[in-house]
Amino acid sequence: MAQPHGWIDCHDPFGRDRSMTVLVADDRVLLVAPPGESAVMSVTQTRRLRALLGQAARRM
Repeated sequence: MAQPHGWIDCHDPFGRDRSMTVLVADDRVLLVAPPGESAVMSVTQTRRLRALLGQAARRM
């Protein structure tokens, strides 16, 4: 079962608030994007996502 590891606030192309979720399940990292949409992130949000994915990978 996937365990939540964290999330990143982002926006869709229309500027609406969304988030991307990082989950860890056994030996896999899952990145859950807004359903049916694109995620628009700032440079700061992108760096946070990179850090969060690195932390999730080190947990395995």
